[in-house]
Amino acid sequence: MPYPTAAPAAHRPPTSLQQELSSHLDSLARVHRVPGAQLAVHTGTHVLSAHTGAADAVANTPFTAQTAVPLGSVTKAATAAAVLLLADDGDVDLDEPVSELLPDLAGLLPNVAVRHLLSHTAGLPTGPDSDSAVGTTASRYLSAVCTPRNTLFPPGTGFSYSNAGYVAAGRILSEVTGMTWQEAVAALVLEPLGIVPAFLGDATPSRPLATGHALNTATGLVRPAHQNLAPVEAPAGALLASAEDLVALGRAVIGRSAGLPAAVADRMRHPEPSADPGALADSWGLGLALFRQDGRVWCGHDGNAQGTSCHLRADPDSGVVVAFTGNAGAATALWRDMAAELARLTGVRVPTAPAADTRRGLAVSLPECAGTYRNGGTEYVVKLDGEDTPTLSVDGDYPIPLVCYPDLSCDLLDPATGRVEPGGRFHRDPATGAIDRLQISGRTARRTGTA
Repeated sequence: MPYPTAAPAAHRPPTSLQQELSSHLDSLARVHRVPGAQLAVHTGTHVLSAHTGAADAVANTPFTAQTAVPLGSVTKAATAAAVLLLADDGDVDLDEPVSELLPDLAGLLPNVAVRHLLSHTAGLPTGPDSDSAVGTTASRYLSAVCTPRNTLFPPGTGFSYSNAGYVAAGRILSEVTGMTWQEAVAALVLEPLGIVPAFLGDATPSRPLATGHALNTATGLVRPAHQNLAPVEAPAGALLASAEDLVALGRAVIGRSAGLPAAVADRMRHPEPSADPGALADSWGLGLALFRQDGRVWCGHDGNAQGTSCHLRADPDSGVVVAFTGNAGAATALWRDMAAELARLTGVRVPTAPAADTRRGLAVSLPECAGTYRNGGTEYVVKLDGEDTPTLSVDGDYPIPLVCYPDLSCDLLDPATGRVEPGGRFHRDPATGAIDRLQISGRTARRTGTA
């Protein structure tokens, strides 16, 4: 069946459809034990919005349409849009070496350009964990992470999801505008879209905020989770917003609002060379993940803060935008179930994961993959069990079996359920043919030794 040029939901009475969406959101939130959630859909002609539950499960604060939720990595789309607005004005050249813009990196990584930061193709590690980065200045953070010793691959030749790259992008915003990252993103992106700015660490929030939650498996109780993002990491994950706010951002990045110039929106959605994100998406632009679905390419981003799960998808062809926020880790499963309900009720099939690849063939033995791999301070160890099946352990965690394929892609096998989840792939050195890198969940680790 051909994909419609406008959303089928546009042909149904908005009130009845909104009531159905609200009902399903409410019931699924209870099933998944998510205290509160929001769903907003722009059908191409009008907005449908639903919300349910509590913003704080202990205080029983109501979740409203205006409640802002910690977005996690969806923040990166706003940071990238701000940098691209500077580029559109001629204040930044996307192909300019980052070391020429940031005094902190003078003489370091001369081949890393601004576009590499925004597309995760700079070859930078993800950066230290938030607890380690607390109290660190941007200058010290970048000079410690952005070194030739930590480089995973030559810039522009691979993909590795990196918070550090967005710390550098936020630093560029500050250097060029003379404002803090928060001030620059608010002035350049949020306020023109009608979004009331909200950031982690705001002393006096100007709007109601949601708390993330975690499930205590011992007691069965859901309790608030503390947001531990270090201030230096703000450009990578400190924004809070509602699902309706995300719809406004989604409309802008597909060129359906005046909030972003069409040239900026087009540039954000254009797939970057060598940006193969593996299990995260089908490709990547400048600040946006790209997903194939029914012959079209949707754009958006996913984000997880401490006890939240937020998702944005936008279709440039039909103008459909779908946004979801939930204030518990289990909200990721709730998002997938709501996407299925949306397809059933409206015919709009929203991609929640990369398109399935059915061409990989049968599983194969790959003993040469055994070894140690490193991404900054994170160590990945691949070992062979007694039957030569590779297993993966991250920083000493319990090893998980890997299922490998002829194209060097691999899946993760849950030992408890037997369920196979997308993992990533191994890469060969083009000069030697030896396996020299491992990419898991979008992050690449460079081989440092054999098992």
